[in-house]
Amino acid sequence: MSSESLSSTSLPLALHRRGKVRDVYAIGDALLLVATDRISAFDVVLSPGVGGKGIVLTQLSNFWFRMFGSVKNHLIETDLDRFPDEFRAHEELRGRAVIVKKCEVVPIECVARGYLAGSGWKEYQEDGAVCGVALPAGLKQASRLPEPIFTPATKADEGHDENISFARMCDLAGTELAGKLRDLTLRIYMEAAAHAMERGVIIADTKFEFGIADGEIVWIDEALTPDSSRFWPESEYREGINPPSFDKQFVRDWLESTGWDKTPPAPDLPADVVAKTLGKYREAYRLLTGSELV
Repeated sequence: MSSESLSSTSLPLALHRRGKVRDVYAIGDALLLVATDRISAFDVVLSPGVGGKGIVLTQLSNFWFRMFGSVKNHLIETDLDRFPDEFRAHEELRGRAVIVKKCEVVPIECVARGYLAGSGWKEYQEDGAVCGVALPAGLKQASRLPEPIFTPATKADEGHDENISFARMCDLAGTELAGKLRDLTLRIYMEAAAHAMERGVIIADTKFEFGIADGEIVWIDEALTPDSSRFWPESEYREGINPPSFDKQFVRDWLESTGWDKTPPAPDLPADVVAKTLGKYREAYRLLTGSELV
């Protein structure tokens, strides 16, 4: 896996969208989805990128999409050697690019939480509920919930996503679709969490994105990665504290220690923070898949 950081791509294609991490190109009735090595925190894209991070995100997503083969997903092709001729010369795409089906994106983040952390912990401290879901009194930071809960959020291209109630999601997406997405989100989360726990990883929470194609729900974007999930080592989990994680919390913690006011530009990431962050991402891949990422 290359240690060089791919911060952006420039291909002879129409750029469909550039997100915080991914560059998306239009190729007829499909899309080319490229996971760069950009990393963001507090809604700011940081510098430098984390070389190889995009490959970890792509390969871990592909692993989960394969595991949940009964759930329709957006993948068309994952192997650069089987891409159309005009892409095979772009070796920088290897391992980090996939060709996917175009879908009508449902503009709602579908979040499942099994533990009380992040924005959920903040909401609970204020009113004893998360996204309108009432929870028992006396829970602590990182407490395991009696059962996983569904806590949707509106998607934001810039700035923070906003947590919303399920009732609000029904207003936005329709009651039938909202119910199907809630049930599917919780099913994938519970099965993935059980798989991860067997390998010493707690999936505290995760977010999914879905689209609609040919009248069917399609799982899109990324799947259970360190960018979209909160992974904790089971051996170091303790209720009442924020456990160490396999995600970019390490970067957030470093940024907090600098006194940065969270307005752009952010301070440059030191080399050791970049290296340790990539190490955490790769370790998550190894534990969850049972194999090294080569």
